[in-house]
Amino acid sequence: MTTLTETVTVRRADAEEPAPPGFLGDTWNVMVRELKPVFREPASVLFAMVQPLVFLGLFAPLLPDVGTGSALQWFVPGIVAMTALMGASFTGANLMQEISSGSHERLLVSPLSRSSLLVGRALKEVVPMLMQTVIIVAVVTPFSFELHPLGILVGAAVLSLFSIGIGALSFALALAAKDQDWMFWTVQQTVIFPLLLLAGVLLPLEGAPGWLRVASDLNPLTYVVDAERALFAGDFAADTVGYGLLAAALTAALGLVVGLRAMRASS
Repeated sequence: MTTLTETVTVRRADAEEPAPPGFLGDTWNVMVRELKPVFREPASVLFAMVQPLVFLGLFAPLLPDVGTGSALQWFVPGIVAMTALMGASFTGANLMQEISSGSHERLLVSPLSRSSLLVGRALKEVVPMLMQTVIIVAVVTPFSFELHPLGILVGAAVLSLFSIGIGALSFALALAAKDQDWMFWTVQQTVIFPLLLLAGVLLPLEGAPGWLRVASDLNPLTYVVDAERALFAGDFAADTVGYGLLAAALTAALGLVVGLRAMRASS
């Protein structure tokens, strides 16, 4: 009788014990954990909008209207892409704070897989990017900006892939720099601004020297920005959008490969 009671008790305990969530569950938990500060302090998303809104206010009036419409139709997609790039590239700074506080080491010895730690953090970058895109579009729509909802949705999907890749690369850089903040910020600033300028985000590159055009052609952000400009104008040209999607997918794949290797090697 005692044995039967013990057996039933053990079986009930086993039934009540939740099964391990696995990679997808771990990734979801990590993403939710990373998003909690964003939802607790939504003002941080608005604060990150100061620079792009200043650029819109100062640069847009200086640009002539283009053949497809107002200057905003050309300029806004570039600003949205710039916001996605800047936001995703800054995320490694959060990991550096966790490394300094010791919380990152505690996560490494937790049951969570190291792959889910990186992928969940990278996926988190999509949510602030979408929020910022909505804010920018809402601000410029009353000012001669033609709204094409379907194109904006597809453009946001392309930027989501790109943000995941840049976020993963930012985490890999933070892991390489560890507690040397100067190294992270030096590399980040050195890489980000040439990417923006070579993509023609702020100024068109028509008439640029040949070497500058070659450098622009080697820049994946160039194709992403071209695709965003086409999509935000309601143009679903297969070649332009296809090249942008390919560049974003390759960036995501490269970022995840590099980030996963860095995360698995971290200690």
